[in-house]
Amino acid sequence: MTFGRFSFESASGELRRDGVPLKLAGQPAAVLRLLLASPGRIVSRDEMKAALWGDDTNVDFERSLNVCIAQLRMALGESAEKPVFIKTHPKKGYEFIAPISMPIARRRWWWAMAAGVVVAGVVAVARRAGKPVVAISRFDNETGDASLDRLADSVADGVVADLTEAGHEVIGNAAILRGPRNERDPARIGEALGVGYVILCQLQNASPGYRLLAHLIRLPEQTHLKVVRIPITPKEAASGAKRIADEFGPRLTA
Repeated sequence: MTFGRFSFESASGELRRDGVPLKLAGQPAAVLRLLLASPGRIVSRDEMKAALWGDDTNVDFERSLNVCIAQLRMALGESAEKPVFIKTHPKKGYEFIAPISMPIARRRWWWAMAAGVVVAGVVAVARRAGKPVVAISRFDNETGDASLDRLADSVADGVVADLTEAGHEVIGNAAILRGPRNERDPARIGEALGVGYVILCQLQNASPGYRLLAHLIRLPEQTHLKVVRIPITPKEAASGAKRIADEFGPRLTA
């Protein structure tokens, strides 16, 4: 999506100004992703805490969020006194105030993901309704070809959209799901987000072409309920995502 001179790739967290990539750490990128999901609405500090750090995470939340906002403002070249993009509402939260635009082809999965962007609300509602919540970890490109990162991210985003549209409660954008692979431990994800399931997936080389190796894991015992291997080409992100959603959806029961 684009706003002013900037463009933001939500799957990778990459921010660009006039097409030039800017350095933006994972947490500030997650804050920007959260704000862009609800333009024109005040996103409360409590919502940000639940979505980015989880209710049970032991961090100095106030300081961490202030640092994230400061880093984000620096990247966007604005100040709190004269905001162009992010308006501060003292003691309430933050609001993204600039107009944004998005390619039509991407709106379907973005709004599906935005519908579940407030992690605390999703988990609380699902628990009250007796529904399990599934976390979609970032899919890992293990091919050695960096140009396929976008394919892996697109499949993951498609799974978020397809499972959401099927009526499942999904978390796909929490910071803990987007970090380095060695930091995405299923047990830690379950504790931080309060989810009952997590989906992991690797994009691997195959003969010929590539394949997705997807895992559905039940928490907290980390039981593998199902593993699927799906042949895929760089042009089949949507069909690969649908196949994973169709295979795993029926197993997501309370």
